[in-house]
Amino acid sequence: MKHLLPLTRRQTIAGLAAAASLTWLASATQAATAPARGSVSLPPLGLRQRTLANGLQVIALPDRSTATVSVQVWYRVGGKDDPAGRSGFAHLFEHMMFKRTRHMPSETFDRLTEDVGGQNNAFTAEDTTAYQSEVPSNHLERLLWAEAERMSNLEVDQPSFDSERAVVQEELRQRVLASPYGRLFNALPGYAFERHPYRRPVVGSIEDLNAATLDDVRAFHSTYYRPDNAVLIVAGDLDDARFDAAVDRYFGRIPRPATPIPRVTVQEPPRQADLRATLQAPRVPLPAVALIWKGPAARDEDAAALDVASALLAGGESSRMNQALVYRDRVAQAAGFQTHLNADAGMLVAYAIAVGGQPAEQQLPALEKALMREIEALARGPIRQAEFDKVRTQLLTAALMERQTPNGRAAAAGWAVIQYGDARQAEQQLQRLQAVRAADVQRVLRRHVLEAHRVTLSYVQAAAAPDAAASGPAAGGQPASAAPPASSAATSPPAAPPATTPTGSRP
Repeated sequence: MKHLLPLTRRQTIAGLAAAASLTWLASATQAATAPARGSVSLPPLGLRQRTLANGLQVIALPDRSTATVSVQVWYRVGGKDDPAGRSGFAHLFEHMMFKRTRHMPSETFDRLTEDVGGQNNAFTAEDTTAYQSEVPSNHLERLLWAEAERMSNLEVDQPSFDSERAVVQEELRQRVLASPYGRLFNALPGYAFERHPYRRPVVGSIEDLNAATLDDVRAFHSTYYRPDNAVLIVAGDLDDARFDAAVDRYFGRIPRPATPIPRVTVQEPPRQADLRATLQAPRVPLPAVALIWKGPAARDEDAAALDVASALLAGGESSRMNQALVYRDRVAQAAGFQTHLNADAGMLVAYAIAVGGQPAEQQLPALEKALMREIEALARGPIRQAEFDKVRTQLLTAALMERQTPNGRAAAAGWAVIQYGDARQAEQQLQRLQAVRAADVQRVLRRHVLEAHRVTLSYVQAAAAPDAAASGPAAGGQPASAAPPASSAATSPPAAPPATTPTGSRP
C-alpha cells in the first residue's frame, strides 16, 4: 500500500548540514517579540517556466548534481471538483490513470519506473491530483512520452472502471470504515465546512461510487484531464534544450479542448454560532472529542504562523498537548492539533482520544476543557524562547530535507502552483516560516480559534447497526444528536489516528 506523499526523504549530508546551521540559541527570555536569531537561505530553485500553445504549463528545475529526474504532472482537479452525488471521482481517476491507454498496457508505469530502479506514485487531495515518478535521468524522455500518452489516450472502458472502483472502495473500507477512528477523521470536513465542496471527503462514499456509470467517468475525464488543466514539473538532471524538444514533441500535439473548465466558486461563510454534535460508529474502543474551526486559505498571511502553532501544540512527544493530556494528566491516550489549509479555505482541528475507565459523559467534557486550556495557554501565556526555536527549527529542517531531492523540489513547485497560483512562491516557503514570531502565533490562535465559533464533535460507540450513522453530515449520515451516549468499555488501546482528511493514494 502506498500512502499519501510517501516520497522518500533522503537525509543527505547537505540537508543535515543546512539544518545544523539553524543557530537559534535558546534563552530564558520569552519569545513573544524576540527578533529572529540567525536565518537560513537557500540557492534559488532555478525554476524555468513556459506554457505551450495548448495551455500546458511546464516547469523545469534543473539540477546537474543528481543522476535522477522527478517527472510530475499535477492536474487542477481534486475532491472539491467531484460532481454532486459522485464523491470520490477525483480519487477514482487517480487509479484509472494507471490503466491501459491506446499504446500502453495497464501497469506500464511500474515497468517504466520500478524496473529501472525508480519509483512512481500518485495522490489525490482537495485541490489537485498529482502523479509523481522518479527515474535515472537517461529514462526521462520515455517518462515524458508515457505521461503525454495517458493524458491524451487513456482507455476509459467498463473493465478498467469496474476493477478500479472495486480497488477504491476497498481502500475506503480499509482506511475509513475498518479503522477505529477512520470515520471520525473522515467526517471532520463535513462539520468544518457549511457550503464549500471541501465538506465531502476526498475518498468518497461507497454509495456514490456504486452509483457512478461509465458515462459519468468518461465525462469527468474529458472535462478535467486536458493539457490546459495540467502542470508538468520536471526536476533533476536534465538538459534544457533536449527537455524542451521532448516536451514539444510529446505534449505539444495534444489538442486543447474548446469547452471551458468548470471551477468551484463557492465562498465559505464564517461560522455564526457554536455547534455540538455526536457521531456514533461501530468498534469505537475509546470515546474521542474533536474541536473544529474554520481556517484560512493556504495562501493567507496567517498560514505559516498557524503551522508553527500546530507544531507547538502537537508536534511530537514533547509538544504541549501531548505532555499535558497524555503524560501529566493522563486523561488522553492521544491528542493533537492539525491545520488543514486548502486553496480556497481551511479547517483547524484539536482532538483527543480518552483513556477509558469512565463513561463518555464524564471523559469528553474533561478532554474538551483540557484541549482548550492548552490552546489558551499558548495564545495568552508566555512562550519560552527555547521551545519556540525548537519547533521552528523542526519545521525548517523538514522543509530543507524536502529540498534535497528532485521529488521534493518538484512537489514544492507543484503545491505553490496549486495553492498560490505561482510556482515561484515555493522560493518563499522558508522565508515565511522564518518570519514567524511568537506574537504571530498568539495572534493567529486568538483570531482563528479563541475568537471564532467552533463545532464540538463527540465520537462514541453506536448502540446498534451504526454504519449509516457514522458517515457524517456530508455523506448523508444521521443527524447529530445533542449529547453523547454512554461509552463502551475498552479493552485495549486504539490505533493512532489517521490524517485529518483521508485522501486517496494508489495502493
